[in-house]
Amino acid sequence: MSTSESQPTEFSPVVEAAYGAVQAILSDDHNYERGVEEARRVVEAVHVEHGPGAVVALAVELSLKLGEALEHMASERGIAAADLAEVWWVD
Repeated sequence: MSTSESQPTEFSPVVEAAYGAVQAILSDDHNYERGVEEARRVVEAVHVEHGPGAVVALAVELSLKLGEALEHMASERGIAAADLAEVWWVD
């Protein structure tokens, strides 16, 4: 699946949940808490419906997608993706 697609057409339950959690966070610019609550609901539903292994798979899927996004952004800026990730996690 290409990351340049606007919306994937066929999801596994974990990929669908990862996409849904990210969409929940991005969809409500005016109410951060509502977006977080919806993302939490998505992750809890994965746990209930598919078990703890699916939550681990969800975390891996989100990490992979974040890594892809950071690599894309870093390449546009001519820096290493690991350096960009480090900057994002500095308090």
